[in-house]
Amino acid sequence: MLGLGPLNRRRNVTMDDSVRLASDLAQVARLATTGAEADLRLLLARLIRRYRSKFPDLSAELIAILETPRSAPTRTATRPTESRPPESGNESAGLAILRSWDPMEAVEDPVLSQPLRTQLQNLIAERSRAEELRARGLEPASSAIFVGPPGVGKTRAARWIANQLGMPLYSLDLTAVMSSRLGQSGANLRYALDFAKSTPSVLFLDEIDSIAKKRADPADVGELKRLVTIMLQELDEWPSSSLLLAATNHPELVDPALWRRFGAEVKFEMPSTDLVKVSIRRFLRDDLMQFENYVETLSKVLDGRSFSDIERSVESMRKALTLGAGTPGEIVAEFVAGGASAMTRAERISFAVELAERTSLSQHQIARMTAVSRDTIRKHSKISSLGEN
Repeated sequence: MLGLGPLNRRRNVTMDDSVRLASDLAQVARLATTGAEADLRLLLARLIRRYRSKFPDLSAELIAILETPRSAPTRTATRPTESRPPESGNESAGLAILRSWDPMEAVEDPVLSQPLRTQLQNLIAERSRAEELRARGLEPASSAIFVGPPGVGKTRAARWIANQLGMPLYSLDLTAVMSSRLGQSGANLRYALDFAKSTPSVLFLDEIDSIAKKRADPADVGELKRLVTIMLQELDEWPSSSLLLAATNHPELVDPALWRRFGAEVKFEMPSTDLVKVSIRRFLRDDLMQFENYVETLSKVLDGRSFSDIERSVESMRKALTLGAGTPGEIVAEFVAGGASAMTRAERISFAVELAERTSLSQHQIARMTAVSRDTIRKHSKISSLGEN
């Protein structure tokens, strides 16, 4: 039997405790028999916290059970699964808290600048070589915060890191954490954090600024300030067996005390011109050969865009090709024309000249794409070449 000891020998155990124990045992049995492993592990994590003071032996045994390595489950689909808080009379039944990804799922190597790749590889190396660090009195970083604009690969990098470490990835749905019921948001956050640290894993908190704003902000309600306090406590106690990754587009909003708790800061930036070309080729996938002659042209239009914007645009062109909307050249021409229409006349002329000088497109094609006449392209190209001499 789990470490309860005879209940009648524990004078501080009330009838309510016995009723709650029976109820919790029934819930454990229900989840175990239905195969809801994620929900079961989340419930056990809550029970560890609940019974830590009155039943320390039970809590210790439950911790040992959760920390026991488990074989990777067989998945029939690659869609993320959801973990939910256990049902009871006082919780929001069925509220989605965590999304999870199987560590055995293949994750594509992300497009990264070399400095960023080196920084992430160092973070992975710290985890995989933790014993070497500890032998020298050092600890691997148990947390890191990703900083950068939307669409630059923060979530994809978190998936890649978890895959490289062979750990499951849990992503916290912060919209699910926030509850209209006073006091429930803190409980929701603790459910997710308890579950994520109950077994070696990577927890990803996107848009951390939404729940970890500066406590000095007079516009924030007490509930948000309590969430910051919870995060401060959790980061201080986060186990070295797991890795907590947070991401924000607005670092200026994050509470300074929380910021200092993260073991590393990783900056993500908009892709350089070279990375734009690399990402276009990556996202073209099986259609690369058909669009290869237009990669340079597309890179001119997509320069300054995020990876997610580039992927969306490239996928749109691949769909058009698949559906027979035109030849690759016609599809690219339409896409370029759409981008050029948002430019000023001076920008369109500069863009047309650059296409004429740097791509294999004819002036006739460029004129049709940019709505800049061939005479204007020739005139400005001549001026440009004279200026270089």
